[in-house]
Amino acid sequence: AKAARRRRRGEGGAAKAKATARRRPSRGAGPAGNQQGFFASRPAGRCAMDAQVIQFDEGWSQIKSAIDQLIEILWTPGKKRTALFTPTQYMEIYTICYKMCTQRSPLNWSQQLYQKHSDTIEQYLRDKVVPVLKEKRDEFLLKEMVLRWRNHEIMDKWMRKFFIYLDRYFVKHNSIPTLHEASLNKFRALVFDEVRTEFVSAIIDQINKEREQEVVDRDLLKRCIAIFGHMGPALCVYKENFEGVFLDNTREFYAAKAQDWINQDTLPAYLIKAEAALHAERERVDNYIEANTKSSLVKVVEDVLLAQHERTLLDKEGCNLRTLLQDDKKEDLSRLFRLFQNVDNGLPPIAAITREHICSLGEEVVARRESAMAAAKTHKEKEALDPQFVQSLLDLHDKSEQLVSEQFQNQSYFQRALKEAFESFVNKDLGKTSSAELISTFCDRILKTGGAKLSEGDTEQYLEKCVRLFTYLSEKDLFSEVYRNQLAKRLLMGRSASDDTERSMIAKLKSRCGAQFTSKMEGMIKDLFTGNDLKKAFKEMARTDPEQLLPSSEGHTLSDAGPSDMIIVDGIEFGVEVLTTGHWPTYKQVDLALPEHMVICTEVYKRFYEAKTQHRCLKWVHSLGSAVVKANFKRNYDLQVTTLQAVALLAFNATNDWLTFDAVVAKINVDPEVAKRILHSLSCAKHKLLLKEPMSKSINRTDKFKVNDNFQSPMRRIRIPMASLDESHNAKRVEEDRSNAIEAAIVRIMKARKTLSHRELIGELFKQLRFPVTPADLKKRVESLLDREYLERDEADRDTYKYLA
Repeated sequence: AKAARRRRRGEGGAAKAKATARRRPSRGAGPAGNQQGFFASRPAGRCAMDAQVIQFDEGWSQIKSAIDQLIEILWTPGKKRTALFTPTQYMEIYTICYKMCTQRSPLNWSQQLYQKHSDTIEQYLRDKVVPVLKEKRDEFLLKEMVLRWRNHEIMDKWMRKFFIYLDRYFVKHNSIPTLHEASLNKFRALVFDEVRTEFVSAIIDQINKEREQEVVDRDLLKRCIAIFGHMGPALCVYKENFEGVFLDNTREFYAAKAQDWINQDTLPAYLIKAEAALHAERERVDNYIEANTKSSLVKVVEDVLLAQHERTLLDKEGCNLRTLLQDDKKEDLSRLFRLFQNVDNGLPPIAAITREHICSLGEEVVARRESAMAAAKTHKEKEALDPQFVQSLLDLHDKSEQLVSEQFQNQSYFQRALKEAFESFVNKDLGKTSSAELISTFCDRILKTGGAKLSEGDTEQYLEKCVRLFTYLSEKDLFSEVYRNQLAKRLLMGRSASDDTERSMIAKLKSRCGAQFTSKMEGMIKDLFTGNDLKKAFKEMARTDPEQLLPSSEGHTLSDAGPSDMIIVDGIEFGVEVLTTGHWPTYKQVDLALPEHMVICTEVYKRFYEAKTQHRCLKWVHSLGSAVVKANFKRNYDLQVTTLQAVALLAFNATNDWLTFDAVVAKINVDPEVAKRILHSLSCAKHKLLLKEPMSKSINRTDKFKVNDNFQSPMRRIRIPMASLDESHNAKRVEEDRSNAIEAAIVRIMKARKTLSHRELIGELFKQLRFPVTPADLKKRVESLLDREYLERDEADRDTYKYLA
């Protein structure tokens, strides 16, 4: 009776527990992610179960029947693979496993169940999966492998659900592989390793088919390659078993392709195919290959298609890089740069050929000039060739710079190639006139009135181009000297087209060569602004205190009624520009016998200047002066001439007879060579104000001159040009400046280093100096410093110098 009551109470408790489990489905997820809502952390009906002991064979037979049912479902084609077991079926199997693992020893079957889990999976893989896979080949093997791996994942999932208590307690407490790890190890050892070679080969065959433009199942390939990732952590299995083989195959595939393309195609066609291949490989990685492989894969393709054949491609007979450059194949050149910019040391050979190409174009420009100069017969024809030559250089530079900028993306190798190429032919010996002089003269034509007729925007563009060309000059000091002389003429003769443009040009030079390079040019501009203040003060003094400048007792008149900043002395409009000696070029001093009214003008200004300043001396540079002479022939003319020409013309006012050359020289008191230039401009040029006997194009000391009474011109205001008395630059001064620069560099280097050998000193000088020098020039300057005791020789080594503080 007591036993019956206990059984009734036990059954009632089990029923109560089951009812509780049904009433509380949301208390927690089922074991191993079971989404059915069963609470199984403590099996229902424990009181009743505790009274039952499950033997291993009895429990395993029930579990085995469920596993067999799982295998049958997975192995049957078309069988639905979702919700394989109902919640009730699953809970029965789980409960059996739970009880078998929680019974007291020796009836605790955890170890045996763990072993059975492993053995069951092994038997399934060995007996069913492996034989099927070994029968398949190529694409069929890949499909079967994907299917069997997906089935294995499903089986592993349900096996872990059945034996989840093992994972939670037995595996953790005994530090053995989890059920998933054990299952994966079995699949890798029994299946993956068994068919790995054929599996990898089948994948690569499919990839090669796609490379040959055949259609393949990319999703299948993606699933196959994903299997490698599941076989081990951190893609180690993928890298060991697939990536290396894949890259080797890629190398072999494209090595054969490269050879075929080289034999069959031109350089542009080869580049198109190579670019397409690289794009296809990148796309392949994006579609189904692991992303970590992309950099290695691209590097292999670039190495096989580009790096190994670069020299062959660039020098390919019939169509090579030189042909592309000559034919201006912009698209092909851009593609060439894009492909080789990622290749190790791929760009230097291309840059070297580009430099040679630009050099050859520059040499052609120089050769055309030399031929044209040889063919030119007159000086005027030769002068006309100078701007053409500079314009050709500018056009070539524009084209080359565009090539470097657009096709080669301003990469440093190509910028250096452009610089070296232009330096090679811009500094080439052109004979009598250097490139520095030609470029400076070209700038002069742009900046002066009556020169190149350009808009303000075009002027700025041309000046910027000229300055870029200037940066390639080795004789920048010579350019500076020539440009400064031409700037002085423009400023003093009032022939500068724009003060703002002049300042802009100086700023461009300053930005490239520093403030010291343009300090004198800036001083010249500043002088003119300072001179404006003096002009205003001079005119103001003529208005307020004329007696101090020109006493009325001397019988002359003075008025401030002249135009602009000029005054009027005895009817002559008179103005003065005061220049600072250090800023302006050195001009030839001409002791000119001025007419009386000109002498009075100079005396007036001298009195003003002495009253305005102290301890300063005025020196008149008549060769820079200008005048407007009113000439009365059959009609009246305004002659724009230099002061020298004006004095010479006025010398003929006193007579209508012929004057000999010597008589003219005596009247104006100038050197005979200066007189020749003056008289040549008045009697042999376009406007013949004087007649000469005998008529010729040159002036001799035996010639005679008189006023040309029959002179006529359609213009009322006539400009009479005259050859300059000064050269475009002072060669001696340039030489002196270079000597000073060399000595300053030597002292600077020795002061920093204290002791240097002759060879080391010469090497440092070549690095620092910006103009061309020879070792002999440097040695001469070193000897000069030794004589002046800036340096001394080492007594132990005569080739070593020491700095003397």
